[in-house]
Amino acid sequence: MTEELREHVAEELLRSRARSTALTDAVDEHDLVRQHSKLMSPLVWDLAHIGNQEELWLVRDVGGREPVRSDIDEYYDAFKYGRSVRPELPLLNPKEARQYVGDVRGKVFDVLEKVPLQGRRLVENGFAFGMIVQHEQQHDETMLATHQLRTGEPVLHAPAPPRGKLVPATEAFIPGGPFEMGTSDEPWALDNERPAHTVHVDAFFIDTTPVTNAEFAEFVLAGGYDDRRLWTEAGWEHRTTAKLVAPRFWQREGNSFTRTAFGVTEPIVPDEPVVHVCFHEAQAYATWVGKRLPTEPEWEKAARFDPETGQTRRYPWGDEEPTELHANLGQRHLRPAPVGAYPAGVSASGVHQLIGDVWEWTSSDFHGYPGFEAFPYREYSEVFFGPDYKVLRGGSFGTDKSAIRATFRNWDYPIRRQIFAGFRCARDA
Repeated sequence: MTEELREHVAEELLRSRARSTALTDAVDEHDLVRQHSKLMSPLVWDLAHIGNQEELWLVRDVGGREPVRSDIDEYYDAFKYGRSVRPELPLLNPKEARQYVGDVRGKVFDVLEKVPLQGRRLVENGFAFGMIVQHEQQHDETMLATHQLRTGEPVLHAPAPPRGKLVPATEAFIPGGPFEMGTSDEPWALDNERPAHTVHVDAFFIDTTPVTNAEFAEFVLAGGYDDRRLWTEAGWEHRTTAKLVAPRFWQREGNSFTRTAFGVTEPIVPDEPVVHVCFHEAQAYATWVGKRLPTEPEWEKAARFDPETGQTRRYPWGDEEPTELHANLGQRHLRPAPVGAYPAGVSASGVHQLIGDVWEWTSSDFHGYPGFEAFPYREYSEVFFGPDYKVLRGGSFGTDKSAIRATFRNWDYPIRRQIFAGFRCARDA
């Protein structure tokens, strides 16, 4: 079993590195070192940061080895320097960054071969390695968002997602009552997903699919961005200050819209989930249609609870790992798939595309579960708890399968639009 685990870890490390390499090799050195948006780091910073985290946790801590480059630690500490100032730091250049992450990875494989994967919580079931795999994949999604913000000719290419299929109902009923939220036994689950605990949720209805481009375009054309009544005070202030008129990367031409994605501008695809909307836009739309955003417990119950058995599933479709039949993940396609494209991924309650395609805003603030314990460091989750951040669920087309579960929790400021975020609506039963 231990050897199988080592092989699995090695495969995941190689897979995540192949993606990091593809994202950074796709552009020239000028694009690697420049800042494409104040919201994002230069791509070369993300690459070296991936290596630095790997060195800190796997080489120095788990492996007990001498540092590879302790002199650069502070420049790749995400809490020491914000994204806007990172281009001014004495960062490794592209050649040095590639050499560094390669040197670190060589030592990591040596550690993986020799360290016992038991006897210490950090290494039990390969947790530290899984944490680093997920960290790299999360930064790969961040780098993908940076690619979306860059200008110039397209450099990333992928096939179109599968076509959508008719979804028979627009809403699904989720019965009231208790269910088990979170997890205590998922080996690579992160601290904010733990522990499993019982939550009571009143009965509610939730949309069977995310809100689509066509549906959101109706909101825009109906004057939703100009109707103060639809927006909260904070939402209206942001809409006004930021001059929001449509989802990010949309351009309006009369009563039609185009969207620019990874350097390609084309008409919006009507039945694709809308993407690049902030929490405030999602909330205003929900108000416009007489609904609301789901709470985080509602979202997870819709995704995991099986009304027939009363059991809580690992994924909406069951306990099986995601495949290309279940969900749009891993940058396999460079866009959300049309609604109904993954009937094999439907939940027990008939809700589609809860995993992949677009991160989904919930109405919940980010906080720890009852019995939360920061592990292995406070800066992963705990320092972000509070009303400043809203929870997003489900992953996007840019999220890797290793970094998403039906328990996985993402969070961001409610004004953020560069992330691959959309939403679905809910209402009281």
